[in-house]
Amino acid sequence: MSITAHKISRRQAVAQAGGLIGVALATPYPTAQAAESRPTEARASGGFRFCLNTATIRGQKLGIVKEIEVTARAGYQAIEPWIEAIEKYQKEGGSLPDLKQRIADLGLTVESAIGFPQWIVDDDAKRAQGLERAKFEMDLVAQVGGKRLAAPPSGATDLPRLDLAKAAERYRVLLAAGDQIGVVPQLELWGFSKNLSRLGECACVAIETGHPKACVVADIYHLYKGGSEASGLRLLSKNAIHVLHMNDYPADPPREKIDDSYRVYPGDGVAPVTDILRALHENGGQTVLSLELFHRKYWEMDALEIAQAGLEKIKTAVAKALNR
Repeated sequence: MSITAHKISRRQAVAQAGGLIGVALATPYPTAQAAESRPTEARASGGFRFCLNTATIRGQKLGIVKEIEVTARAGYQAIEPWIEAIEKYQKEGGSLPDLKQRIADLGLTVESAIGFPQWIVDDDAKRAQGLERAKFEMDLVAQVGGKRLAAPPSGATDLPRLDLAKAAERYRVLLAAGDQIGVVPQLELWGFSKNLSRLGECACVAIETGHPKACVVADIYHLYKGGSEASGLRLLSKNAIHVLHMNDYPADPPREKIDDSYRVYPGDGVAPVTDILRALHENGGQTVLSLELFHRKYWEMDALEIAQAGLEKIKTAVAKALNR
C-alpha cells in the first residue's frame, strides 16, 4: 500500500463517517485525586496501563477538549492524541498550558501522540524539513505534558528500500532532538510499508542507534499486516516497547487486502491478542495499551459508548492473558 492509500484509510474516511451522535454528558469526571489509586490498579492489571488513542473517536469530530473529556469519563488512565488536533486547538486560540492542566485535573497522562513528520526519507532537503517538523511536534507534546511521539516511516513507505544503517543514524538524530525537548520519539512499525514493516527491521534500527531511549511502537494490526509473528515480542526487553496499539482484525479480507478500516475491538477478531499480551507481560514492562481503531461503524456511534466498550474489551483481553 502506498502512503496515499494509507492516508485514505486513516484520514479520508473521517469525511465519510456520517450520522454522528453526540457525547453523553451524564457520566461524572474522575479527578486527579482518583489517580492516586492507580498504582494498585496497575498491579492488578499486570502492569498494563489503559490508554485511548483518539483515532478511535476521531470520526465524531469532537475536538481535543471533548476527546480528553470522553477519555476520562470512559475510565482510561491515559490518552494518545493526534498532533493535528492539538494544532487545531492552538490555532483556534486555545492555551496549551490550560490543556495540560485540564488533562492533569482529569487524572490522565499523555503517554504518546500521533504525528507524521518525514524524518527518515533519503532526500536530504525533505529529511531536514521533516526533522524540524518532528521537533515542532515533540515540543507540542511536551507543552501538554506528554512523554512520547510516534515516529513512523512517513514519506518512505514505497520503494526503494531504506538502508537500515542509515535509518538508524537518522533515528539517532531524532532521538537526540527528543532529548533536548524532553519527549521520546518511538520508531513506529507500519505493516503496509515497504520500509519498517516488520518487527525485526524496527528492532534492528533501534538497536543500531546505540541510544538508551530507542524504542518501538508495536501494533497488533500492523504486526499482522507486515507479517511479523507475535512470538518475536519475547525477544525485546521491557524498555524496547512502551506502547502497544490495541486492536484486532477479522479473518477476511486476507492479509494482502486488509487495511486500517477493518480494525475491530480486541477479542472480536482472530489476532493472537492473548499471546501478544502474555509476551509483553513476561518481558516485565509496564506497557501502555492504547486502543487505536479506524472503523467507520464505530465513528457513527456515540463516542463515549465506543470508548467504554473498548476499555472493557482491553480489560477482558488482559484478564485472559493473565489467567485472571
